[in-house]
Amino acid sequence: MDLPRSTSFCLRALLGSRPATFHMIRGALGHHHPGDAPSIRPHRIGAVAILTTLLALITPAPSASANPALPNPATAPIPGSPVRGFSAPDPDWLPGHRGIDIAGDPGQRIEAAAAGTVAFVGVIDGVPIVTIDHGDVRTTYQPVRSLVDAGQSVELGQVIGELEAGHPGCPAEACLHWGLKRGDTYLDPTSLLGDATEGANTRVRLLPENAMVVANERADERVAQAPPELDGAAPPAAPGKLAPPSTGTRTSPFGMRLHPVLNVWKLHDGLDFGAPCGAPIRASADGVVIETHFNAGYGNLATIEHDLDGRKVRTRYTHAIDFSVNPGDQVRMGQVIGRVGSTGYSTGCHLHFMVWVDGQLVDPASWL
Repeated sequence: MDLPRSTSFCLRALLGSRPATFHMIRGALGHHHPGDAPSIRPHRIGAVAILTTLLALITPAPSASANPALPNPATAPIPGSPVRGFSAPDPDWLPGHRGIDIAGDPGQRIEAAAAGTVAFVGVIDGVPIVTIDHGDVRTTYQPVRSLVDAGQSVELGQVIGELEAGHPGCPAEACLHWGLKRGDTYLDPTSLLGDATEGANTRVRLLPENAMVVANERADERVAQAPPELDGAAPPAAPGKLAPPSTGTRTSPFGMRLHPVLNVWKLHDGLDFGAPCGAPIRASADGVVIETHFNAGYGNLATIEHDLDGRKVRTRYTHAIDFSVNPGDQVRMGQVIGRVGSTGYSTGCHLHFMVWVDGQLVDPASWL
C-alpha cells in the first residue's frame, strides 16, 4: 500500500538521514513497488498505529554510561588532533566509530593514557591490539605492536607499543585508533582529557569545608572500635616472602569473577582482606613508596617497590581511607602505612592487595 502523504512526511522528518530505515518501515506497512503482487489496503488509522509502534521500537533508550568515573590524571597516547571523531553506534550493533583516530607515523611510540594494568595483548582479525584496565574503564590501542605483556602494571605516559600502518580510512601513513569502554558501553576517549578537549565529560562533587575532618574523626572512631587483634603486631613473613598487609580474613581470591559493582566478568587482580574501616594497613616488606593517589576504580591507593631476594617486587594497597606515607618514603615491613576503607568501586570496607614480580601481575597468596 502507499502511505498517506502526511504519514510519509512525518516519518521522513523523524528518521532524518536514515533512508534505509524509512524504506524498511514502508515495507512493513505493506508498500509495494510496481510489479509486486497487490496487497490488501488496510485502514489508514491502522497504518498510523503500526507506524507509532515501530517508531517507539527504534527510539534509543537513554545511555546508562552517562557520567562514568574516569581515571585521573590522563593524557592522549600520542600528540595530535583526531582525524576522525567518535560516533557511538546506537544500538551497539549498528555501524559507528567506536573511538577516535589520531594521525601518526609508523613506528611512533604509543603511551598509556592513564595508569592501569594491561588486560589484553593480541591480534584480532589481523589487527594487533593492546587493552589497559583502569578499574572502572578500559582503553584500547590499535594497530599497535606491543612492548608490554598482559598483567603488567603501567604508569601514566609509559610507552606500551609502537604504531603500525594500515588502519582503514586513515588519511595519513598511519593512524592510532584509540578507544574507551565501560562494561559493554563505548565512550568517547577525549572525555579522559578533561576540560582541555571540547565535549569533555567531567564531574565535580562539592563537599563541605569540614568533610575531611569529619571523615577522619569517624575513621578514628572505627579504629578505636576495631577488634584488638586487628591492631596488634604485624604477622610475620616466611623466608623470601611477603608479610600479610592485614590480619583480616581473606575474603576474595585472585582470579576471574563477576565484578560486584560493574557487573562484568573480569579479572579480580588481587587478594581481598576483610577488615573494619580504619583498621591498619601494613607494608608487606621493606621498600620505597613510589605512588599514592586516588583512582576511580581502586579508590585511594599506594604502591611500594621492594627488592626481595634479587627480585623486583611491587605491592599495591587499595580502597583505603587514607595513607600516612608519601612517594619517596622508606618503609619497613609491618609499618602502618594507611587505614582500611571503602573508596572507589567497593561494596564495603576491605583491603584489596596486589603484587607484581619482575613486572608481572601474580596471585598475592602465592607470595604471602
